[in-house]
Amino acid sequence: MDASLALVPTEAAGQAGTPPAVAPAPPRRPRALPRDRINGQPGFVLHSYPYKETSLIVDLFTRDFGRIGVVAKGAKRPHSALRGVLQTFQPLSMSWSGRNELRTLIDAEWVGGMLPIERTALLCGFYVNELLVKLLARDDPHPALFDQYVDTLNQLAHNEPAPIVLRKFERALLKQTGVAADLKRCAPSGEAVVAGTEYVVDPERGPRLARVSDAWPVVDGRTLQDIEAGDYSAPQTQAQSKLLMRFLLAHQLGGAPLNTRQILIDLMQL
Repeated sequence: MDASLALVPTEAAGQAGTPPAVAPAPPRRPRALPRDRINGQPGFVLHSYPYKETSLIVDLFTRDFGRIGVVAKGAKRPHSALRGVLQTFQPLSMSWSGRNELRTLIDAEWVGGMLPIERTALLCGFYVNELLVKLLARDDPHPALFDQYVDTLNQLAHNEPAPIVLRKFERALLKQTGVAADLKRCAPSGEAVVAGTEYVVDPERGPRLARVSDAWPVVDGRTLQDIEAGDYSAPQTQAQSKLLMRFLLAHQLGGAPLNTRQILIDLMQL
């Protein structure tokens, strides 16, 4: 965009034969949109359900606003522009208005650029969505977790090992929501976790040495080191991290069941 120009007087201005100096004006600021109107926000549909006769209530996961709820008015009508767009696992650009807990969806456009997820990977995607719906507070932005979500969908679409993809996402979710302790150090002493030594992880405090009386999952120090490093190549780490993540997530869920997890357990023991 061409900058507008303004005349700036100098000491020589007004003297015969001396043209005034010309300098660019400060760039114009873009017109701010009203605070209750958001345009072109990247996001995904997590879940939707019918509202009245022709509308939907939709749970969205957005890059800059976190999880929000919107009303998609008329989305169930046969000729609605939203009818075929509000699908899970599809990258969207969305606009909405409102400041209440439920905003009004104005527009949603498919962005593309991602492969679809299919078969068992599709169930894994629904599991990830259920975790976000149940563990993320609304209107709490988590841009890094949004990026991890996109990576997770891409890895599932490219047939990366589902158990490892899910463990990485579960760990990221707990860390980004501020409920995950450093697994490399014991609490409260701060001593480093040692491979070959058995530990349990207190959901509120972090690792400590295992006791005979512990009912929590017992894991090797190597497993805790691997989880922090994002390295799930060792079979022991894969097996123990599954039990540990299941335990930690159950604590955060307060015992609420995860519907998709049970289906996954039945199908492939994830």
